[in-house]
Amino acid sequence: MKAIPDSPNAMVLRTDFSDDAAWEAICQEISEPVGEFRAYVDFLSDDSFKGLKPDKLLSRIPSDYRHTFIFVVDRLTLSDPEHPVLVIDLHDNPGEAFRVIPCEMWGIENNLSIGNMGFEEFADEVDEDGIFRGFPR
Repeated sequence: MKAIPDSPNAMVLRTDFSDDAAWEAICQEISEPVGEFRAYVDFLSDDSFKGLKPDKLLSRIPSDYRHTFIFVVDRLTLSDPEHPVLVIDLHDNPGEAFRVIPCEMWGIENNLSIGNMGFEEFADEVDEDGIFRGFPR
């Protein structure tokens, strides 16, 4: 069973391989700066993780993994027009998850990576459909 590799940046893990064009578009959306901000992420497209479900993903995280969360691009991410990426907590409540639209990933990545905010602060702000689209203005 292959482990999720550690990386200096937060990981965006691909688990669905049904649409290469959608994967490329999502990677581009995630990489696009939002004003002066951007998500510092690394993309992992390795079919060893094909179909990996969130509950099984936790067993693939090494004990010395440096990040407290992981982003997952799954079937729903690829098929939904908003491309909501799954965010999974690896630290406080391992396995807890919510979704985020790509243009809001920078805020989650930036704040969780430096411990400025906690996972729950974002999870508590999802819309009725479980997707984080930013904090209310």
